[in-house]
Amino acid sequence: MTSVYLDHNATTQLDSRVLAAMLPWMQTQSGNPTSRHTFGRAAREAIERARSQVAQACGAYASQVIFTATGTEANNFAIKGMAANQVARQILTSAIEHPCVTRPALAMQALGYSSQPIAVNEQGKVDLAPLKNQLKTPTALLSVMLANNETGVVQDIAEIAKLARASGALMHTDAVQGLGKMALNFTDLNVHAMTVSSHKIHGPQGAAALILDKRVDIQPLLHGGGQERGLRSGTENVAAIVGFGLACELAASNLATYQAHTQALRAQFEQGLSAIKVSIFGNQVARLSNTSFFAVDNIEGETLVMALDRQGYAVASGSACSSDSTEPSQVLLAMGVNADVARGAVRVSFSAHNTAQQVADFLAVLNNEINRLKQMTAIAA
Repeated sequence: MTSVYLDHNATTQLDSRVLAAMLPWMQTQSGNPTSRHTFGRAAREAIERARSQVAQACGAYASQVIFTATGTEANNFAIKGMAANQVARQILTSAIEHPCVTRPALAMQALGYSSQPIAVNEQGKVDLAPLKNQLKTPTALLSVMLANNETGVVQDIAEIAKLARASGALMHTDAVQGLGKMALNFTDLNVHAMTVSSHKIHGPQGAAALILDKRVDIQPLLHGGGQERGLRSGTENVAAIVGFGLACELAASNLATYQAHTQALRAQFEQGLSAIKVSIFGNQVARLSNTSFFAVDNIEGETLVMALDRQGYAVASGSACSSDSTEPSQVLLAMGVNADVARGAVRVSFSAHNTAQQVADFLAVLNNEINRLKQMTAIAA
């Protein structure tokens, strides 16, 4: 059976060109980037070249790029590090954030901060009117993701950042899902810090970055040898960073083609869904071109995901990083979706590698599996 991968918001296949760029740094290059000899200088030059590639893809300066191992680390670094240099006040995070943003914010309560959620509307957009009221309370930090990993809904980050700055709060955005799927410009977003990650754009796992306004005072999570401007100590993963850099360059150069292709696939897919009668979440506002999040009444999302997997199609029932939870999607609950409906949620996320034929075949299989599961439910009842 041929397997078709439709879970690109979780992770992506390593691009062969990226692998080729990485291999020398895993096989023949042994220099530590902090060493002064030829091998060390070569490794340092490779890292700095990658830093420039990441910066260019993010509309930032190379000096603003701080490499980390994961997006989770970068988000923890931003939340804990930026808040730590301020008086203990409230930290605001949207109700649809990834746990690697909400949990660090909650952890800061042990140091005297408070953590409060920012409400979203039924389409998953941050509700600005309540946010303005929340910002009347002294606020240390505000964190709102650029594009949601489940629904794909895109936030008005520049407008939210304007409100944050006016209140004296620092502003962070988790842009992990946005990188490579939409144009990014750190300056235009008007934030103080932005998280991006490699493995969402056909780069290697184990490389990510925090794009940081150099005027922001931030405490490092890791102390040691002083790498990454003293903000992220530890010997750099040269091969992964090199791969991250090239993946950013490739993603930026192919952005228009990627968006047109995945938009067409999603339109084809959601047109097919209309015949199956499902609920599609966030489809009335701007979304990532590759993402569709839907639910079928009276069918558990996890059950449908496993049924589709047996038929050779890899999809998700929500965030991959929360897949061990049997609870309904917190994103959908925050959007006011009924818990029973939310339990049926399934996410499909396309890439440039998927085809219209795959979508057509998947729709046929999806329809068959839904009908089969409904018949089983009817018999059991």
